[in-house]
Amino acid sequence: MMEGRPVRESASEYLELALPNDANSLGNVLGGKVMHLVDLTAAITAMRHARTTVVTASVDSLHFLHPVHIGELVILRASVNRVFRTSMEVGVKVMTEKLVTGEHVHTCSAYLTFVALDKEGRATALPPVVPESAEERRRYDQAGERREYRLAMRARVRGGR
Repeated sequence: MMEGRPVRESASEYLELALPNDANSLGNVLGGKVMHLVDLTAAITAMRHARTTVVTASVDSLHFLHPVHIGELVILRASVNRVFRTSMEVGVKVMTEKLVTGEHVHTCSAYLTFVALDKEGRATALPPVVPESAEERRRYDQAGERREYRLAMRARVRGGR
């Protein structure tokens, strides 16, 4: 069995300033742009854990709680919640910061599943993740519940609904 890696070793933070070319006519950053940043941040975290190529297998529902406005700093924080055999769940929390006031607002959160690939493009085993704090253990346990739901939904979709 592979040696486990602590959550902290692959946790990542990605920052980007919301600019006009990322926004709609209301001055809000496009949802697709935020989704791209979520996937990018999660992929960085997954690769830091796996130390091999990873691909996005699924993204759980993404609900926008607040818009991101031009001029705000978008802060994305991601960590590996749990590793299964060849896949892992990565959680991403998106915050915005008003740079003038320092106010932070939770914009959205998402859970993404990544599969690790070997040099031939086949799924490959991953080292386990080691939760150290109570919060990390809670996320680890909840990731197992979400995986059961995802697998059931995948079977439903493959079965023709």
